[in-house]
Amino acid sequence: MENSEPLKLENQICFPLYAIAKEITGLYRPFLDELDITYPQYLVMMVLWEQDGLPVTHIGERLLLDSGTLTPLLKRLETKGFISRNRKKEDERVVQVFLTEKGKMLKENACSVPDKIMKKIDVLPEDLLELKNSINKILSKIEK
Repeated sequence: MENSEPLKLENQICFPLYAIAKEITGLYRPFLDELDITYPQYLVMMVLWEQDGLPVTHIGERLLLDSGTLTPLLKRLETKGFISRNRKKEDERVVQVFLTEKGKMLKENACSVPDKIMKKIDVLPEDLLELKNSINKILSKIEK
């Protein structure tokens, strides 16, 4: 009989990462519902609030999303009036994404979301920073 220890759920790193991601994303839902956006749409908007006018490929790189996942997100954000997508005049293969006025105004309402999440989680900020740094370290090794 083989050693089944490696297959026990409690011995997996993937399960607690999956579970915490699912739970934390769920904490965002009521706050993002008020803004009429989903969590993935929120991520796209955060990228654009940092730098407007990015090509779709750059947004995908930042969020680790392929175009098949990103394009429907962008279409929904555009339908809601938060962004516009325009082909670059110099190279029509490149689609750039721009915030609309409504998208820029959404940022003001979204500013309170991180604080609301921190209150819900009730963990020391330094503990979250340590966790974030550890996860980023692992992510950087996976992305190579």
